[in-house]
Amino acid sequence: MPTKITAIYENPKSPEEFEAGYREQIALAKQIPGVQRIESAKVWPKEDGSPTPAYRVLDMYFSDYDAASRAVTTQAASAFVGKVFESATGGVRLLFAEVEEA
Repeated sequence: MPTKITAIYENPKSPEEFEAGYREQIALAKQIPGVQRIESAKVWPKEDGSPTPAYRVLDMYFSDYDAASRAVTTQAASAFVGKVFESATGGVRLLFAEVEEA
């Protein structure tokens, strides 16, 4: 089954600093072996002005779980994850998910 690795970024301490380095994260993600597609999204602000439940989401799609598992053992993935944790001053969660068509 198709698999995606998702990074859920919490609200950073400085959105401007996070955004300044975000393109580098995307560039590093593109170098991970087996990545078929990358999807990035910025969470809309809440209407009442309260903090959003997350700041950004980044999805990296793979052909299957085995391909995603192999990919995370590479130096390219290590460079990506290192940059993610360096930039995600509000916190980040990384997860694997089976992609289901609706």
